Amino acid sequence: MDLLKKNVGKVDRVVRIIIGILLIGNIFYGLQSPVGWIGLILLLTGLFATCPLYSALSLDTRSTSEKVGLK
Repeated sequence: MDLLKKNVGKVDRVVRIIIGILLIGNIFYGLQSPVGWIGLILLLTGLFATCPLYSALSLDTRSTSEKVGLK
């Protein structure tokens, strides 16, 4: 099991980045809850296209063309 293998697809990455930014913003402007720090995890996994939890569960949300390197 390779924990740093790319396993997050394009749509999944965009969703993670958007939700991550929103949660991080809530730390400073909105709810001011420590739960917002989860956004940092989402942002990093979205930016690096790798999710250790997906690796542990043998999940991969990349499309076939992303796996081959066409996209």
